[in-house]
Amino acid sequence: MSELLHLAVAWDWGYDAEFISALERAVRERGMGFYSISNANLHETLDLIRSNRLSFRAFLDRASDTDEKFLPLAQAVRLSGTVQINPHPALRHAADKATMHLEFLTSGLSVPYTLIISPYNERREVELSLTDLALLGRPFIIKPANTTGGGIGVILGAETLKDVIESRQHHKNDKYLLQEKIHPEMLDGRIGWFRVFWVFDTIISCWWDPETHRYEPVSDEDLRRFALNTLHETTAKIQEVCKLDFFSTEIALHKEKKFVVVDYVNEVCDMRMQSTHVDGVPDGVVMKICESIANHLKSLTS
Repeated sequence: MSELLHLAVAWDWGYDAEFISALERAVRERGMGFYSISNANLHETLDLIRSNRLSFRAFLDRASDTDEKFLPLAQAVRLSGTVQINPHPALRHAADKATMHLEFLTSGLSVPYTLIISPYNERREVELSLTDLALLGRPFIIKPANTTGGGIGVILGAETLKDVIESRQHHKNDKYLLQEKIHPEMLDGRIGWFRVFWVFDTIISCWWDPETHRYEPVSDEDLRRFALNTLHETTAKIQEVCKLDFFSTEIALHKEKKFVVVDYVNEVCDMRMQSTHVDGVPDGVVMKICESIANHLKSLTS
């Protein structure tokens, strides 16, 4: 006899435990079933799914992007017809920052001045001139298009062509983005830099310090006082491009008084909680995200 549960979450990062626990509470409080899949029960769960003894209404994959052992699970769940939260094709599409940059431009979103260069293994010579570098300004940012989880491979203070030549050899099969460094406006002593979460039509904005990585929720008063509703409009437009159900983005208020998307799509959000990690997401924001996911699941069953 098959058991049907409302939500399964695959995860492989120890720091996800608090988020998974909070999400489970939100789901169970609404009278729905929850299933956690980690390294401890991965193979057992895969056997249950393949033998049609276990199925899920929805599945959130926070593991297969970093641990290939979870790929057979992700494939088995997809073949079962389960609703995918952040479907894998959309995840892969959104993870490519070069692709997102071009699609954001096409959609009319403001982004930093950017040059995209080919992977080292496709073209050893760097196809840019000193004039190109001058347009970026100094310092500028270097980031691989697909290998930036947790800031991996990102150079924030690049100055020369030599920096570009050396950096692109670290991930030789990846495209690289060279971006101007955005200097944000100050708003009553706070940096005009924001991390905004999208989760099933719910938009949650936070002040975010790019140096300390500290969060603070944007209040309704902040929205009115500093005219920050553009954050919501911009994030909704980003979702139209990336098609993800749950992601975050970084948006800065440029000194020219325009909002610029500075880090396009964080497709697997860091959900460490502020009560236990100084640079974590405020606990209330994590709870609101969990409630939004649970409410969406509830709507699928009503």
